[in-house]
Amino acid sequence: MTNLLELKGISKTFPGVKALSDVDLDLRAGEILGLCGENGAGKSTLMKVLTGIHKADPGGEIWLQGKKVDLKGPNHARDLGLSIIHQELNIIPDLTVAQNLYIGRAGSHKGTCINDRKLVRNAAALFERLNMDLNPTDVCRDLTVARLQMLEIARALSYDSTKILVMDEPTAPLTTTETESLFALVRNFITPETGLIFITHRMPELKELTDRISVLRDGQYVGTVETETTPLSEVIRLMVGREVPADARPTTKPLSDEAVLKVEHLSTKKAVHDVSFEVKKGEIFGFAGLVGAGRTEVARALSGADPHTSGDVYIHGKKVRIRSAADGVKNGIGYLSEDRKQYGLLLDKTIAFNTALAAMEQFTTASVISAKKIEAVAKDYVGKLRTRTPSVNVDVRSLSGGNQQKVVIAKWLAKDSDILIFDEPTRGIDVGAKDEIYTLLEELAQQGKAIIVISSELPEVLRLANRIAVMAHGRIIGTLDNEEATQENIMELATVGQEQANGVVA
Repeated sequence: MTNLLELKGISKTFPGVKALSDVDLDLRAGEILGLCGENGAGKSTLMKVLTGIHKADPGGEIWLQGKKVDLKGPNHARDLGLSIIHQELNIIPDLTVAQNLYIGRAGSHKGTCINDRKLVRNAAALFERLNMDLNPTDVCRDLTVARLQMLEIARALSYDSTKILVMDEPTAPLTTTETESLFALVRNFITPETGLIFITHRMPELKELTDRISVLRDGQYVGTVETETTPLSEVIRLMVGREVPADARPTTKPLSDEAVLKVEHLSTKKAVHDVSFEVKKGEIFGFAGLVGAGRTEVARALSGADPHTSGDVYIHGKKVRIRSAADGVKNGIGYLSEDRKQYGLLLDKTIAFNTALAAMEQFTTASVISAKKIEAVAKDYVGKLRTRTPSVNVDVRSLSGGNQQKVVIAKWLAKDSDILIFDEPTRGIDVGAKDEIYTLLEELAQQGKAIIVISSELPEVLRLANRIAVMAHGRIIGTLDNEEATQENIMELATVGQEQANGVVA
């Protein structure tokens, strides 16, 4: 089988960081190549070199279909047939789906005006061909993270010239059904003249989709294995250099029957309907369900990020009023949003500043902020969470997606909130770091925190949660103890509840 792509001796140095060191990689024609490694291993950096976003250090070579190329930038890479779907969404919220899809392309304007009718027609035809449920006229600000991710995928596949497609964590916000649809798109894309590099932290996806798997660790190439003949445990060992337990269940239990948080008949204008539950001292309480089930909306209403129309919230037995995000913070509720880029971080501020952001009063004396105290706390959490960074004084924007997520977690840990809501806490985080975060959340529970975990990854919910509430169409359909919960009965509750909501089942 001939090589479609070869990377030889690729290195990349940033100020204070050697991100890549003499990396080799090859992609065969007609192949889906998995690329994995822990956060900071260099996966995204390598792909940005490949697609012209970063310039490699002198000495490295890129060969396409047997010809050496010198990439001048992203547009040049795209002209050569290289397209990438980035881990972080690149969407302008106030534009429509069609406008975002074709932004900056020739033919999308008439003079100085956007040719909206043509864009809508072209977008509708593309979505029909790709079997995507997207409305070209929807404003992107109103879309879920999952739909925005599907838009990014559509944009990459809309270039007819694309021969090599790179997908960097494309399934992170997607449901099982949406992921299956994506895989169908990917397989349709592959021909004897095309190839795909697929980056994911969801290990079963590698087994299901790829032909071979290449592994990076600490910016260096570790090796490439055949997917069919290599167990995932061996791939994980290559990634992290140690064994990571699979199929684990919670190692902790609630400390008492005291309800730190009690919610009664919570409703919002559209997405949440009569939701009641409680979280005990030292308990990790999970929410599962399909995208659109209302899990995130419950979290946002509880934290004050969104208003609720009815219902009562009790903290340590005392009824509290939560009408704003400030009320949530004041009452000891920390909310880690699923969209860290928009809601969780100030990307142009340092790791230290972001870590202290929710607890700035703890570092302030007589209106003077102690930079030394902030830096010390930030360094402490960088160590605890194994955040890969040369310093706590670099901007968060410079970090990988998974390391940005760790900074969001550190922000709420620094606040020392009694109630912590983690919405997709390990989205974009590698398997080794996930295990460390799971351990950290259990340590927090044993300190008496009440923890809510919302996750689209059922193994994650089963690994962490003592009890699991399954939602569908804004309602809790049932609550399972971890001992009785399985992926099968969680999905049965979620899907039957959705069918009932849609009127399929009486």
